[in-house]
Amino acid sequence: MSLTLEQKKAVVTEVAEVASNALSAIAAEYRGLTVDEMTNLRSKARSEGVYMRVVKNTLAKRAVEGTEFECMKDGFSGPLILAFSQEDPGSAARVLKDFGKEHKKLVVKLIALGGQMLDASDLDRLASMPTRDQAISMLMSVMLAPVEKLARTLNEVPGKMVRTVAAIRDQK
Repeated sequence: MSLTLEQKKAVVTEVAEVASNALSAIAAEYRGLTVDEMTNLRSKARSEGVYMRVVKNTLAKRAVEGTEFECMKDGFSGPLILAFSQEDPGSAARVLKDFGKEHKKLVVKLIALGGQMLDASDLDRLASMPTRDQAISMLMSVMLAPVEKLARTLNEVPGKMVRTVAAIRDQK
């Protein structure tokens, strides 16, 4: 079924809007996956805050023009599904990596992060990036460590005095 010109414009506009706000993008070849498997993939992506859509390559090229994912447009060939991470850069990579473990027919072709193309082999590295909450937690623990050490050091002075007095008392 062919799309009308208005439908094509709507698809391009929708994908361009998502791409302009996305943190990372991944294009994967889905050849050989069943409809049920694709539906399962989309539901997992939706729950992780990942926008996922099958778009004709010519429309995808137009959609990414003027965004930081324009570097991907030369690689659009074959049946591709586009995945855009909305909340943290590694979310789309995690979804596709987990799904790819069970379904070998899903093959990642293109990865873009911050206007730079990455090799498809960098999927694991991107998937292992911490989420926003994890990154904030790590930062807070690094910032809190010196304060905790200072508090322990300051608390040690009266504690040492108490232990000294107790040792003197025990000697008598």
